[in-house]
Amino acid sequence: MRTHKALATLVVTAALVAACGGRDGGGGTEEEGGGGGDTSSSSVSSSFGDLSEVCGGEGATGASAQGVTDSEINVGVFSDVGFTKNSEFGDAAKVFTSWCNDNGGINGRKLTATVRDSKLMAVRQQMSQACKEDFALVGGGAALDALGAKERVNCLLPNFPAQVAQVAELGADLSVQASPSQTLGYLPYYQFRYWALHDAYPDSADKLGIINGDSPVSKVLGDMQLESTKAAGGTFVYNDLYPAAGVSDWTPYAQAIKNKGVKGLIFYGSFNQLAKLEQALSGMDYHLDWIDPNNNAYNQEFLDLLGPAAKTQNNLVDLGGVLPLESDEPAMKQLKSLYDKYAPDAMLTLPAVRAFSAWLVFAKSAKSCGADLTRACVYDTATKESAWTAGGLQAAQNLKPGSAPSSCFNIEKATPDGWEAADFSPDEGAYRCNIPAKRSTGNYGVGVTLASVGKSLDDVK
Repeated sequence: MRTHKALATLVVTAALVAACGGRDGGGGTEEEGGGGGDTSSSSVSSSFGDLSEVCGGEGATGASAQGVTDSEINVGVFSDVGFTKNSEFGDAAKVFTSWCNDNGGINGRKLTATVRDSKLMAVRQQMSQACKEDFALVGGGAALDALGAKERVNCLLPNFPAQVAQVAELGADLSVQASPSQTLGYLPYYQFRYWALHDAYPDSADKLGIINGDSPVSKVLGDMQLESTKAAGGTFVYNDLYPAAGVSDWTPYAQAIKNKGVKGLIFYGSFNQLAKLEQALSGMDYHLDWIDPNNNAYNQEFLDLLGPAAKTQNNLVDLGGVLPLESDEPAMKQLKSLYDKYAPDAMLTLPAVRAFSAWLVFAKSAKSCGADLTRACVYDTATKESAWTAGGLQAAQNLKPGSAPSSCFNIEKATPDGWEAADFSPDEGAYRCNIPAKRSTGNYGVGVTLASVGKSLDDVK
């Protein structure tokens, strides 16, 4: 019985923070994206969005660092693909490295990515291997990333993640979050909550609810949301957990939500469970002002699972200042064309867009380091980016360690016909940026620092 409960807890954890693209896919520890496709460099532009000549150049030689040879730069891509069957980080690596190598790689060195399949529980083992072989980690993520954070920092391995899940890695040194969805020390989704409670649905402000999967990771996320939403002016009348194994009948939860008069609901857990809850609520003819399923639900699978509830309930997700997948902005159109070219069977997802941002800042920084490519150079160069937009894929982010997150946000609304932009009054292109980020006062833990393992930035070579 204990084994079944532990497994169910892991499933909830993976559904929360191992981004859900809703498809099966390959992966494993095979190299991804080393071949460069069947396109010659002369037919592929090396620019992306407003970034010019991301890859290219020639003449770099020498083994300047671990993972760097005369002809190659070897990087690792963490993924729970063996558990989730979701290959989006491997797909993003394949697309980026194929495109980059078709343009001459990084100063003539070919980019080779190895998917480090952490299989949810094998993070430490895969990190140990990465510490022995990789120059850096790029464009990946693992639901239980804290398991490898100390080992990564201790072996001085820079990380350019697509997403970070746990506090130990979220606040860790030698990490460059090109497109952060959360920053340790700041309230997550504060701008979304403030907009919902003051502008869009003020009647919901004193009638809020939160329901959480009963797992250690989701409990921490839930506590952060309680602080963030209260700081934005909200009052909770309902706070509950559901079993990690899932619920066969959501009627009692739906009845409790109705009895409490909840008008705004925050849900942390597997979106297939939320779909069942929303169906139960709709069956009672109870319609909330808004529901936040968290942006792991930003996919077609969630809409399919909702069925008629996609029309009767108002699901809203905050993409955190990243262009929506349905955007017709030039950078998103170019990214889709690269997927069509190099991975036509892969599905582009929000975490994959974040992964591409990580790849772009890594490649731009590595190229600027020239022939003498070192970890110190690529990390220092990346953290000097004070307004990183990934060529137009996202709102500007300051990548200097300790910087406040961008104040920009953008809200997507679920409809029976797909996701579309909500009416959130954007004031800077696709984003709204006039609600400043707010610091957290809660104690949720600390990240792994160089000092905590007896080292400093001077040790990074």
